[in-house]
Amino acid sequence: MRKKIVAGNWKMNLDYQDGVSLFSEVVNMAKDEIVGDQQVVVCSPFIHLHSIAQLAKTASHVAVGAQNIHQAESGAYTGEISASQVKSVGADYVILGHSERRAYFGETNALLSEKVDAALKHGLLPIFCIGETKEERESGKFF
Repeated sequence: MRKKIVAGNWKMNLDYQDGVSLFSEVVNMAKDEIVGDQQVVVCSPFIHLHSIAQLAKTASHVAVGAQNIHQAESGAYTGEISASQVKSVGADYVILGHSERRAYFGETNALLSEKVDAALKHGLLPIFCIGETKEERESGKFF
């Protein structure tokens, strides 16, 4: 039987303290309420990754991921983060292909293929989004 996973992110919201506080609540909830082979995956902004990865070690049903990675190993990509950097702080997952990234940053399937390869090379499990924009969903124009 497949493992049931619930994954989410908080986008570009919450400062450092509020993010750690929210994640602490998730960890405590998971410890109290999750039984069996379910898992909660929280993908946070980069500023939270190291701290929440440390907290996640206390809860067997909770894992951490990044909200994105760059496809390159390293280089002059100011503001970006590589798969190896994400993995080095204790993350196990990364969200790729989110509809917002596709819409706002023009991410294509070809680019996302490179990001998936980078994630897998460094032992990150990609959460690959195949979704629609709010407008597409509301208009009924989705797959």
